[in-house]
Amino acid sequence: MKYLDEFRDSAPARRLAEEIHRLATRPWAIMEVCGGQTHSILRNGIDQLLPASLSLIHGPGCPVCVTPVEVIDRALAIAGRPEVTFTSFGDMLRVPGSEKDLFRVKSEGGDVRIVYSPLDAVKLAQELPDRQVVFFGIGFETTAPANAMAVHLARRQGLTNFSMLASHVLVPPAIEAILASPSNRVQAFLAAGHVCSVMGTWQYPPLAAKHRVPIVITGFEPLDLLEGIRRAVAQLEAGEARVENAYARVVSEAGNHPAQALLAEVFEVCDRTWRGIGTIPASGFRLSAAYRDFDAELRFDVAGVTAHESPLCHAGEVLRGVLKPNQCPAFGRECTPRTPLGATMVSSEGACAAYYHYGRALAAEEAR
Repeated sequence: MKYLDEFRDSAPARRLAEEIHRLATRPWAIMEVCGGQTHSILRNGIDQLLPASLSLIHGPGCPVCVTPVEVIDRALAIAGRPEVTFTSFGDMLRVPGSEKDLFRVKSEGGDVRIVYSPLDAVKLAQELPDRQVVFFGIGFETTAPANAMAVHLARRQGLTNFSMLASHVLVPPAIEAILASPSNRVQAFLAAGHVCSVMGTWQYPPLAAKHRVPIVITGFEPLDLLEGIRRAVAQLEAGEARVENAYARVVSEAGNHPAQALLAEVFEVCDRTWRGIGTIPASGFRLSAAYRDFDAELRFDVAGVTAHESPLCHAGEVLRGVLKPNQCPAFGRECTPRTPLGATMVSSEGACAAYYHYGRALAAEEAR
């Protein structure tokens, strides 16, 4: 398959790994931003091909994982209302809130449905005029345009029974927050290619220059990731700090202008709380004033819902790159995919789920 099989070829993968071994003369720490990249790295054993001195840090790039518990609890409060049909992508249904998850709400009689597109939720609102249809809008810049289109269409069609619980987050402010942290140990970034396909690369050069870190935009296949790591190591060894686009077949500097225009119309930038990190200024999207009537948080008055996390869960340290998932005392014990303490264990892009499914059960220092 074009642009897929070519990027899974073992021969060039070995050559790239050998080149990385040749280039890396010092210890370096590189963070892959996206959880999809984390899963690809572990699924394909890329981390085991690298020099022992090269450390990959798993970033907070899973939108499900960084959604705060209070937002999950707000979703649960809305989903449990008798007049509501609550829709979501499937990976949100098992994310634990303070006391339960959306599957539990469904088992208790709530009308909770999985959809494959936010436009499916708009169609449901058309078909169920006597129900309040709510879509749980989670994601980075990648999924934000489709969610924006759903709200745009709902307003154009005059649907008064559709709303969105929006918790969108933005990648560049998160990178800034990580680099500005006193505990930061990240020396280079692999940026998420799908985010950059929408937003372009123009936001990253100021970050690279300010913090003196290389940022390499990469895809998700083994050769994409190995090439991204190779470029990052080459820059680190040369003392350089610039943005490189290693995913040019998908990403341009300007990005997708129509998608950006739609985002600017439907959403506005706001401060957003990230699970495990805290509030990051200007790091999220909320519905703009023109679309505020479609804000489920306001429609159902759940903004005041607060929450607490399990004291056993160390997902926050995992999301900040302070801990590897298998260094959490609860990993594989109290916390498993069947009994998750946090979203990182059940999300399809969660780092804890990746470590569990791909056999990284040893502590990181033992795995070396």
